[in-house]
Amino acid sequence: MHKYVIEGGHPLRGRIRANGNKNAALPCVAACLLTDETIRLTNVPEIEDILVMLDILKQLGGTVVRREPNVFEVTMHNILTHEIPVESAKKVRASILFAGPMLARVGRVVLPPPGGDVIGRRRLDTHFLALSELGARFEVDTVYTLTANKLVGQDLFLDEASVTGTENALMAAVLAEGKTIIQNAASEPHIQDLCNLLNAMGAKISGIGSNILFIDGVKKLHGAEFRIGTDFMEVGSLIGLAAATRSELEIDDAGPQHLRMVKLGYAKLGIHWEVEGSTIRVPAGQPMKVVSDLGGQIPKIDDAPWPGFPPDILSIMTVVATQTEGTTLIHEKMFESR
Repeated sequence: MHKYVIEGGHPLRGRIRANGNKNAALPCVAACLLTDETIRLTNVPEIEDILVMLDILKQLGGTVVRREPNVFEVTMHNILTHEIPVESAKKVRASILFAGPMLARVGRVVLPPPGGDVIGRRRLDTHFLALSELGARFEVDTVYTLTANKLVGQDLFLDEASVTGTENALMAAVLAEGKTIIQNAASEPHIQDLCNLLNAMGAKISGIGSNILFIDGVKKLHGAEFRIGTDFMEVGSLIGLAAATRSELEIDDAGPQHLRMVKLGYAKLGIHWEVEGSTIRVPAGQPMKVVSDLGGQIPKIDDAPWPGFPPDILSIMTVVATQTEGTTLIHEKMFESR
């Protein structure tokens, strides 16, 4: 039986480089379907979800080459099938991200229900509603079958700010005829990465980082090289680790521009850090004392869609809060099964 053996009482010290953002790499891998030229992705985290997505591309007829650690070149010159393999799709929820690019490239895709973790109700309606407005038709049985003779740009208003729903709509819209507007779009850093990759491939997307995206459809996309951005959730976890263990830690390539709300949350627990360029230094001996709201009110931390507090860091904050002096209210509002 596998187990962890943890011996406490040893402060940490040192320097670590943050990894690439898994949630950015997943849609960027799917976006490789949008061109028959080579896409070179760097700073790719080599974890199971990513490797499964790359393997699906190979099963669809693509070529995937690992040039060096965290660097992959993908060429989808010929797409041999429109069916996403069932066993692979079961392993990763991100398999739903093949819907948009497959419709845009070959006009048809058969998707098994995606797998992945179960953290609450994770509906797919937003994906299919957006794609149908662009001209796709879909049938729901034991699999999802989507077809489109032609995709045409529309003014879309998403029924929720779904991250993967926004990504699917984006990847379909870049090759659609005419102009698409996506309102109530999710705007997380991983969506910004996908937009920047697509623009590097020749797409015309503006409004990046906001909840309204403007896409002028183009006829063809080309190859590109793109570096996956930093995993801000990993950085937030490392900050919590350093604070809870009263340790000093330096985090390189930390992407501090994406941690402004996280910094506000940690400040409520009496935790701060210093920034120099892209490096964050968490000093040892933090106060670890809860800072009350005005009037001595108990502060609260709750998750929300970006740029609100990231839900994936909320569990870290909960653990860190147990090591602070004072009372904090922490609310999970986005995933009911966490």
